[in-house]
Amino acid sequence: MNWLLVLHIVALLFWAALLVYLPALLAGTVYTGSSSTADTEGSLAVREKLPRLLFTHFATPIALLSIIAGTLVFVVHHNIGIWLIVKLTLVVLLVINHTLLGLLILRAETGSSMPVRRWCFASAVMTCMLIAAVLWVVLAKPVFVSVP
Repeated sequence: MNWLLVLHIVALLFWAALLVYLPALLAGTVYTGSSSTADTEGSLAVREKLPRLLFTHFATPIALLSIIAGTLVFVVHHNIGIWLIVKLTLVVLLVINHTLLGLLILRAETGSSMPVRRWCFASAVMTCMLIAAVLWVVLAKPVFVSVP
């Protein structure tokens, strides 16, 4: 059943990469209405639709695949420990970050006055911190001592 673990790791890698790439892409195609003279109407429309396309057709299915494969790894290998609860908590925060990125894409499409670039930066930083924390918890499997 090591193939489940490999599937989980590969899916998590692609999910994390997309969660870092999408804010950068979105910040680069902020919907301000201004375009350079080199942009044609068609290429601008494609660039503005790309974040939503990547989010809905790639990032979300890969996130689901990663979560399902991780759940199956847990069920098959019976790895139970406090570190697993900490990891799952971090994954829930990663899912919340994923959802907020989707909302940010929707806000950017509507052209609201919200500072999209700042939120894109915050999303990318949060993703990097959460992935680093998940990797540390999984690789170190720290022993958490309860206080009497």
